[in-house]
Amino acid sequence: MRPRHTRRRGTLTAAAATLVALCAAQTLTAAASATAAPASEPAAVRAAHSPSATAAAVTTAQDQAAQAIARSLGDTAWSTRLRTAALNSSEVSVTEQAGGSLKSQLAAADRQIAEAKGLSEKTGPLLRLRLGDRSMRASLSSGTAPWVAAAVSDDDATTVTAYDSQGRAHSLDAGKAPTRPVYVVDIDSSEALAAGMDVLREELVKQGVPSAAPEAVNTSATQQAAATAGFWTTKITAVELSDDEEPWIKGDAEIYTLVSGFGQDGKVRVDPVDMPYLDKDGTVYRPNQILVNWSNYKYNLADAVMMEEDGSTNYRDLAKAIAAALLTITDQGAYIPLVNAILDAMPDDWWTDDPDYVDSWYTLAQSNKGTYHGARGNGWMTVEPYFVQQL
Repeated sequence: MRPRHTRRRGTLTAAAATLVALCAAQTLTAAASATAAPASEPAAVRAAHSPSATAAAVTTAQDQAAQAIARSLGDTAWSTRLRTAALNSSEVSVTEQAGGSLKSQLAAADRQIAEAKGLSEKTGPLLRLRLGDRSMRASLSSGTAPWVAAAVSDDDATTVTAYDSQGRAHSLDAGKAPTRPVYVVDIDSSEALAAGMDVLREELVKQGVPSAAPEAVNTSATQQAAATAGFWTTKITAVELSDDEEPWIKGDAEIYTLVSGFGQDGKVRVDPVDMPYLDKDGTVYRPNQILVNWSNYKYNLADAVMMEEDGSTNYRDLAKAIAAALLTITDQGAYIPLVNAILDAMPDDWWTDDPDYVDSWYTLAQSNKGTYHGARGNGWMTVEPYFVQQL
């Protein structure tokens, strides 16, 4: 199961207020008030870019692919080959496995999805096929004809539409896996997210917001001496997200975190962090992953906003929305928490559709060592300072 998270801003207010108050106690009162200003700034961006439109385009492409695959199962040889692949692998790159007209149809759906998500044309095939639930393995192995359904992006979906080899639609209960085997057509979220992180960094820089992978070393003139020896980071040694129920048709989560703060040049920066391992709720992961590279930051504080890729993210639009809000914030000589500004930058659709807002951590410091719970209580991270020694 992937972690499920509500996306309404109102539920964050009390926690955010408490944390901002704590920041004020650290002599940040004047600076913290500046985070309120960006709330209304990205209105034009909200109107111009609709995540629901992205979600609709992705869902349509997946559904068309599901219908095409279902109809193709009338070919016994192909159906047997696909059954073997589905039983032997958790995911099948169905576009690469297919041939003839089906391959062309799936390739077209792949292009639609990549375009809707703002990804590069060079992004590899994104469509994947998997068995909906482990309980279906026995019936699939015994020869029961599978149906095919597109993965839903709605956490609250109550029904799922599946197609048989005759093209007929069947309505299934989203809350309970059926006894009949069902192939689920989904997006390779790991591939999409990795490509999306590159697009997000590229577009943020294009919009005037510095961005880099956390591991990147700052080699600016003021940091060159320090860089020759190494740099301090904050490393995640353990992390866990909340345990919640979701429809059986949804696959694993794909999590990423937006780390933000003020760069050495005094400008707001955002460094996206891909967390591909964090795919199951209620599971403790021990990634030893670098979250913050402190050589990139002016102050000894940074914020982290954790998000879930759920299919409807257009990474170029996300970068533009964030940049529109953050570029209004200037360095006032003291650290300013940026979590609220990032959340306010997101169009309203992102709070009723996906991507999901998972949790946020305010004012992470280089010296932090121990376990820290997110402001929303949806997860915790154990972190520690870690010095990366250069060779």
